Amino acid sequence: MAQPSYADVVKNDHGNELRKEREMKKKEERLKALDDASNPTSLQKHIEFWDTDHDGVIWPKDTFIGFYKLGFGLILSFAAALIINGAFSYPTQRGLMPDPFFRIRVDKIQRGKHGSDSGAFDNRGDFIEAKFDRIFREYSSVEDKSGLTRYDTFNFIRGQRCVLDFFGIMAVIFEWVSTWILLNPKDGIIRKEDLYAVYDGTIFEKIARKRGYN
Repeated sequence: MAQPSYADVVKNDHGNELRKEREMKKKEERLKALDDASNPTSLQKHIEFWDTDHDGVIWPKDTFIGFYKLGFGLILSFAAALIINGAFSYPTQRGLMPDPFFRIRVDKIQRGKHGSDSGAFDNRGDFIEAKFDRIFREYSSVEDKSGLTRYDTFNFIRGQRCVLDFFGIMAVIFEWVSTWILLNPKDGIIRKEDLYAVYDGTIFEKIARKRGYN
């Protein structure tokens, strides 16, 4: 029986090392995924309401149902599903191929961060409270800086817009219009604590329960 040559032995050893490296990389990716799932970012918590089955994926129907529970009605909920999943599905995918079902991956939602916003969420999806406070410090016309009027939000959008950032500007307009519809303050002022609850995502569940949805 022929003995393997030195070149064959080196080749086999190199192949084994590559396999071990690939297995180690896969193991690290699995551990990272588990860590991310157990330690969600602030931005992931912000959208958690729409991931009702906690599988890390938001389908267009999940977006529709979520907005409907919040009182947006059939037409606006349908429009929200089209706009949100249409805009944020591809950036949150793990590969280069788009998702034919327009699903949003919760663990990659930070990739959907856009320009012309407040910067209260950073590029990792973490909440920056100083940037949130700056919204009220610079744009609130309320005497104690504790709220925003419609004109204040208009000034915010105009003041934060970036050059040639059509997508970011339209996204910010959509977000603020949605926030005004959601909160619908009787005195015409969005209070700081209510907007904070929008950012951390806790207000969505409260409003849905108040409307009779569990």
